[in-house]
Amino acid sequence: MNFLDMPRRTTGERLFGLTSIADFGIPVGQLRHVLEDYHSYIDVAKLGVGSAYVTPNLEEKIHLFKQFGIKVYCGGTLFEKCYHQGRLKEYKKFLQKLGLEWIEVSNGTLDIPLDERLDIVNEFKVEFNVLGEVGSKDQTHELSAKSWVYEMNSLLDAGCKYVITEGRDSGTAGIYNPNGEVKKSILKELAKQVNINKIIFEAPTNKQQMFFINTFGPNVNLGNVRIQDVLLLEAERVGLRSETFFMGLQTPSVP
Repeated sequence: MNFLDMPRRTTGERLFGLTSIADFGIPVGQLRHVLEDYHSYIDVAKLGVGSAYVTPNLEEKIHLFKQFGIKVYCGGTLFEKCYHQGRLKEYKKFLQKLGLEWIEVSNGTLDIPLDERLDIVNEFKVEFNVLGEVGSKDQTHELSAKSWVYEMNSLLDAGCKYVITEGRDSGTAGIYNPNGEVKKSILKELAKQVNINKIIFEAPTNKQQMFFINTFGPNVNLGNVRIQDVLLLEAERVGLRSETFFMGLQTPSVP
């Protein structure tokens, strides 16, 4: 159908306007049915937290995502577990054996110094596409807006394909206050000083997704999206929900 005037969406193998889902254990059979209908709305799939290490039929699941042209990577918690135990070499072999081409370098649970993360990015970018995450899962660990900007630009300069704002699957940490509200002072600085098309905003709730869509438009990159929400999210992106209904009739602005 094409008789409505709607905001234009990026299509095909998108470079921005990405929808990145979080897989926290959907069975392979159910996943196959979802992807048959909605794969065109999904660009990236994260095997949430460290679940890839204990996922039954992991190879089959990864193959299924890749069959539908979806990029797959393991959640940053698994990376941090391997870092903590000094097993990054084994982790690299694990990813290569699975045929995974993407890796997340994060410090959501551990406090890994930025210089060390940059060294890891430089090492892994030779064989992988690297995603660098900024922000902590610890609500008491605050980063200044200046630090957010510096870390994100440093990670991008080091070779990360995208940078991710920590938000947890609950949407209550990192870029968010404990009540789930976006830290707007940080967002304002990111919008001014970092390439927005290179940022994936973790936004697990519909309210958070609509906030970013209304702020940055239909082609903002969104992550930690629940797989059951991908159709609703696509409708939101093109103004087919009340909260985004008038998008495109006015210019979105950073709050």
